[in-house]
Amino acid sequence: MDHAERAAAAAALLAAYRDGHPVEPLSEKYSDLTLDDAYEIQLLQIQQRLAAGASVKGHKVGLTSVAMQRQLGVDQPDFGHLLDDMFHLENMPIPVGHYLQPRIEPEVAIVLKRALHGPGVTAAEAAAAVDFVLPALEVIDSRIRDWKIGLLDTVADNASSGGVVLGSRPTPLGAVDLRLAGCTLHVRGELVATGAGGAVLGSPLNALVWLANTLGARGVGLEAGHVVLPGSVTAAVPVQPGDSVTATFAGLGSVTARFAPAAEELSS
Repeated sequence: MDHAERAAAAAALLAAYRDGHPVEPLSEKYSDLTLDDAYEIQLLQIQQRLAAGASVKGHKVGLTSVAMQRQLGVDQPDFGHLLDDMFHLENMPIPVGHYLQPRIEPEVAIVLKRALHGPGVTAAEAAAAVDFVLPALEVIDSRIRDWKIGLLDTVADNASSGGVVLGSRPTPLGAVDLRLAGCTLHVRGELVATGAGGAVLGSPLNALVWLANTLGARGVGLEAGHVVLPGSVTAAVPVQPGDSVTATFAGLGSVTARFAPAAEELSS
């Protein structure tokens, strides 16, 4: 792809955010789309959003579990940016109408106390850079019609980022074995999925290492205070207006996202 095609693809995805109409898969429209093209398309969008006043608050790693890779038909992780306007307070109503095709997934959020700059970051260095972990819910969304995505589509679409709800109980990394931390996901009080931290590349810490080194190879570092979402421990679950979603992690506590009823969305 040339720069004009990348810019056109980025503009189409940004327009989908604004007007609520998803686009056709980029991988079908652009037969020569590569992984580097997809990340450049993502970055063009982020640059425009930063120019409009947004700020980067962290990164997400996607497609780290077998469940999510199978669900979306991909075979490797990807990453996206987390911007300040993506963060929602726990238990505060989230307008579902803000999203196009929202789904939710439980994750262990990692908060950094110091910067990590790859490549060459080891698991020991990554662990030493962690301040604490939190239970989290990520709202993923796709600007690609009907979630008809492959790896290149989701990368270009900022790794299908949507929103983030963080729990309020920080836990030191050494106080819990993230590999064995089991999770239950309830929607409207009904158990819909279970998982454990080991589903995320063997451990969420491994996802942090992957992210630091992958970003580092592109000249980008992780900064102190940044939030890293390492990937879902279950398959993603669709959400609707009025849903209340709670993820409970052994040793970490719980986090709840509440989606505004349709009537509240209309009146807001």
